[in-house]
Amino acid sequence: MNQFLLGLLVIFLWDGYFFFNYIISLFGDYRTREWGPKVSILIPAYNEGQRVLRAVKSALEQDYTDLEVIVIDDGSEDGTFKAASSVGDPRLRIYGVEHGGKAKALNFGLSKSSGEVIVTTDADSVLERNAVRELVRRFYSDDVVAVGGQVRVLGGSFLERAQDAEHLRIAMFRRAKELEDLSLTPGPIAAFRRDALERIGGFVEDAVEDYATTKAIKSLGRVVYAPWARVWTEMPRSLSALWRQRRRWFLGDLKNLGGGFTKDRAFLLLGDAVALLDVLVPPALALTGHWGLFVLWWFFETFTMLFPVLFEGGRLSNALLFPLILWFWAAFYLSLHVYGYIKLLRGKI
Repeated sequence: MNQFLLGLLVIFLWDGYFFFNYIISLFGDYRTREWGPKVSILIPAYNEGQRVLRAVKSALEQDYTDLEVIVIDDGSEDGTFKAASSVGDPRLRIYGVEHGGKAKALNFGLSKSSGEVIVTTDADSVLERNAVRELVRRFYSDDVVAVGGQVRVLGGSFLERAQDAEHLRIAMFRRAKELEDLSLTPGPIAAFRRDALERIGGFVEDAVEDYATTKAIKSLGRVVYAPWARVWTEMPRSLSALWRQRRRWFLGDLKNLGGGFTKDRAFLLLGDAVALLDVLVPPALALTGHWGLFVLWWFFETFTMLFPVLFEGGRLSNALLFPLILWFWAAFYLSLHVYGYIKLLRGKI
């Protein structure tokens, strides 16, 4: 009984710390500036077919006047180029390049762009109408060199809802601890000062180009979070595809650790310790008949997720099912991280 209480207390302290910081952030100072630089939206695309149309249309439909949209077809073998070319708009340009990966495609787009602010999004993503405006507003001083927005997940399957809940939790953490010092500008919704990008040699060619670029550009200034700049994106629909995606991300992260609160080694290891408790304690409470403590855990996790759902625009099911989703992610990431640590120790990264 005592060990269960101790484990539960650690979980409550960890999640409660971020929850209360999140609540405080909702009433804190949110710095912005009204200005109107020219914006270039870069959309790299590889074998996206008709999906690229949604991304292009959402970029062109922004409530921001001075912008251009550049699609870089990264050597697609399907109808991506033709689909993107079907949109008739003088602000849109489409280029075809030899397949070389996302970072190279972005750098080609950068070379063809003329904007003072460079925004990136993905070909399987849909920007909300105010996304660009909200990104630009967060360049409130000259030392802000990049801004990241909020990523949400399209789709209604359990796995897609679980990923949306995950990104909602990430949004909560970013508001709580990274509003003014963001660790990662997400590829599907990020903005950079053009001159800062050029000073670091463009987008960094890496398996996790968004993280590597963020880390490099932070040497020149500050990277901040714009919670009201939101994009909806497609994510893996099968467990095997999810594992492959997150394996690539995590192994890339291990090579680039540093550059922010959630990318620190100590945070990573402490998070793994709490994940182990998340995996073990709730089932142990249920199996040993400590139903009062189990219900308390379920209520606490649901309650702490309810506020991000209300303030960030999530589905109610994200909160109601969050204890189950949390257990899934704890088990998933614990397995993934153990795999990554073994690879690291064996010198395979």
